[in-house]
Amino acid sequence: MIERFMPARRLARLFSSDVAIDLGTANTVVYVPGRGIVLNEPSVVAVRSGSTHVLAVGREAKEMLGKTPESIVASRPMRDGVIANFELAQSMLRYFILRANNDRKSLFRPRMVIGVPSGITQVECRAVEDSAREAGAREVFTIMEPMAAAIGAGLPVHEPTGSMIVDIGGGTTEVAIITLKDVVFCRSIRVGGDEMDQAIVNYVKRKYNLLIGDRTAEQIKMNIGTVLVEGEPQVMEVKGRDLVTGVPKMITLTSVEVNEALLETIASIIEVVRVALENTPPELSSDLVDRGIMLAGGGSLLRGLDHLIARETGLPVQLAEDPLLCVVNGAGKVLENLDFFRDTVLR
Repeated sequence: MIERFMPARRLARLFSSDVAIDLGTANTVVYVPGRGIVLNEPSVVAVRSGSTHVLAVGREAKEMLGKTPESIVASRPMRDGVIANFELAQSMLRYFILRANNDRKSLFRPRMVIGVPSGITQVECRAVEDSAREAGAREVFTIMEPMAAAIGAGLPVHEPTGSMIVDIGGGTTEVAIITLKDVVFCRSIRVGGDEMDQAIVNYVKRKYNLLIGDRTAEQIKMNIGTVLVEGEPQVMEVKGRDLVTGVPKMITLTSVEVNEALLETIASIIEVVRVALENTPPELSSDLVDRGIMLAGGGSLLRGLDHLIARETGLPVQLAEDPLLCVVNGAGKVLENLDFFRDTVLR
């Protein structure tokens, strides 16, 4: 017999557009069940100075970074994986959710699963949840980013065997040992892609008296950044402002110099991997000898990083199939199978 009245919860699921979100320092990625990834934009907002009037969000706003007049402020509301500006984060989330729904408002408010750093404080986590609710969420679930990344990378997190994930994002590096849908050991440091960019800015400033912007540093990292100097060095022309004369100037930077600039940052990541291995129970350590380490996150794409970690740990290291999207894909799988993963999410 057909039910005459559909329960409110089933009705809400039918007409709402639930979303999984990787609210990253560098990029925000949105996943909708049944549609997959529907949005991948920089976590940047441009507003009128002295107001919260949003002028641009995402890619359009990122193009304005460092190039705005005094009447416009382009900034990133996320820092080190957490919300630095509540109002801007709320406006950004609302805009992205609307975009994910093809600029149409849903009949029911959506449920959201959001990835958060494992080292997040209760206050920072509450800020994420409140921001999501203010942006229109009906229910908000948070999941630790290394757990979401492991699920998204296809690791057997539900099995009684050890899996190790190293997720290098824009603001944080997360290292976790996972078994039976739970984290055995996890360590988070606020070192990631942004720290690498800043290291390049400081190096060029110190060596050449040249001031460059964060976007230029990011391009240097992506084009000639490396952690292992092998073969013929790559070169790149870099433009900035001479700190002595105050006029524009161009220099030629090599991959050897970028490697030197990144040494301290990479050492921090290697150290946190070592700490995680030292705190892994013996039985799970034996699993890692065969299974090795999985790398995820945009920072894992830095040339030679996988080989360096393998050399320093003696374990096989594998780069995830799509490292930039592991967290949101994992959060999406959790959203689609919320009952199964209920014990892996926080409410």
